Amino acid sequence: MAGVIRVVVVDDDALVRAGLAMVLGGDPELELVGEAGDGVEAVQVARASHPDVILMDIRMPRMDGLAALEALRAGGVPGSVVVLTTFDTDEHVLRALRLGAHGFLLKDTPPLAILDAVRRVAAGEQMLSPAVVRRLVDHVVRDDTAERRAVAERALDALTPAERKVADAVAEGRSNAEISAALLMSVATVKTYVSRILGKLGCTNRVQIAIMVHETRTTRGS
Repeated sequence: MAGVIRVVVVDDDALVRAGLAMVLGGDPELELVGEAGDGVEAVQVARASHPDVILMDIRMPRMDGLAALEALRAGGVPGSVVVLTTFDTDEHVLRALRLGAHGFLLKDTPPLAILDAVRRVAAGEQMLSPAVVRRLVDHVVRDDTAERRAVAERALDALTPAERKVADAVAEGRSNAEISAALLMSVATVKTYVSRILGKLGCTNRVQIAIMVHETRTTRGS
C-alpha cells in the first residue's frame, strides 16, 4: 500500500489509547488520525477521518466493539478493523471475524508486532497466526451446526482444485509468501486466487475463508 497508513485507535482505557498512540507515533509510515473511547465515538471518528486501519477494543460502554464493527460495515465506512482483545472470549473473537474484522491483536502484543500487524492489514493481509487458527477451530467444533456446515460445503464445492488448495493454505494461517513457496506459485498469482476465492465464497476477508474451510473439516472428522 502506497503512502502513509491512517489509523484510528478505539479503546475505553485512556492508558491503552496513549500507549498505542506512542507506538504508532514512532513510525513515519503510520499516522494516528483519530481516537475513540467507545463504539459510538468509533463510528463517528471513522466516518470523519477515513482511516485505513481501525484498532478496535471489544468491551466498551454505550456500544461495544462488535456493535461498532457491524455499524461500520452496514454504513460502508472504510477501514480494515483489527480487534483488540485479551482473548478470554473465543465466541466474541469468532463473531468479530464473521462480521468482517481482518484479524486481531492481543493487548500485550509487543510494539514492533503491532506496527507489523497494521502494515499487513493495510496491505490486505490477515492477522491470524496458526495458533489462533487452532483456537478458533476448536471453538467452531464446539459450536458447530449442521446448517452452517452444509452452507460451507456448498460454497467450497464451487472452487476449482487449485483454488481449494489456496483456500486450505489460507485456513492454516499462511501468508501470501508462504502459500507461494508451498504451492510453487508467484505471489501475484496467489493474490489473484485469493481474490477469486473471496468472491466465490462471498467472504470479505481471508479470516472468513479460514473459518469456512474449518467448518467443512468438522464433517470429515479432521
